[in-house]
Amino acid sequence: MKIVFFGTPDFAVASLEAINQSNHEIVGVVTSVDKPAGRGKKLQSSSVKKYAEEHNLSLHQPENLKDELFISSLSQLEADLFVVVAFRMMPKVVWSMPKMGTFNLHASLLPQYRGAAPINWAIINGESYTGVTTFLIDEKIDTGNILMYEKTEINPNDNAGTLHDKLMLLGKDLVLKTIENIQNNSLEPTKQITDGIALKLAPKLTKANTKIDWNETGNVIVNKIKGLSPYPSSWCKIQFAEKTLNFKLFDASLSDLKIPAGHMIIKGKNCYVGTNSNAIKLLEVQVEGKKRTSSIDFINGHKQFENITLL
Repeated sequence: MKIVFFGTPDFAVASLEAINQSNHEIVGVVTSVDKPAGRGKKLQSSSVKKYAEEHNLSLHQPENLKDELFISSLSQLEADLFVVVAFRMMPKVVWSMPKMGTFNLHASLLPQYRGAAPINWAIINGESYTGVTTFLIDEKIDTGNILMYEKTEINPNDNAGTLHDKLMLLGKDLVLKTIENIQNNSLEPTKQITDGIALKLAPKLTKANTKIDWNETGNVIVNKIKGLSPYPSSWCKIQFAEKTLNFKLFDASLSDLKIPAGHMIIKGKNCYVGTNSNAIKLLEVQVEGKKRTSSIDFINGHKQFENITLL
């Protein structure tokens, strides 16, 4: 089949590569425009653009998906199918174009965790399993009829980074299976059933919803730290005797200690912080202006731990 691929980050590259190495033809790749990033604000290409250029694939970077020139060039590709992985919301004039439709890969078991950050929220909410879903795009976000899905466990040691990689590989295989089944006309799209189900959403991550509240239970806080690690990371304020700084948390575990919420103590070579239940043991952190480090190195770099509070 002739396919146009839409995607932007690393998560999408695995699926793009899988299609490119299959017997299907990628007639076009659509990705985001280059954006300034880093201290020098130099223009950065998306991961999908880099792959497309390395493999001499026809590349399109429209600022506006409704642009007439873009729509015209897309139409001239005469694709049978559009495949979307980690891309922005698309107008109907685009997704309704190919004769065999447009499907999207989403990193959750729909209808659960519709939204921008399904991988993070599954761990934050303490789920024991998640998965990937392919579905037909419609006018709303992540609501279209389901084509296929694949489940996987969330292990106790998983964080957002490891689960991202697991779902990325699971997703590329599901994308290929979905393409084959569409080609063979062997799929019956099914409506997302939401009646009587408590839907959990996956909203965009912000400074507000990534901040740690030390009055939560230890288990809730550990899940939040893991669900936001390594990116964008959970955070709070650390109050030393003389100053208050931003404090990022990348890894932690639950302990048996009971200490006041937000209070930090050192016991042996371990660093503990109190919560509304059991204290948590910090394993990897970053103080504002410093590099990310183990808790042992953090302890060694600070001689005074009396009256340190996390806010």
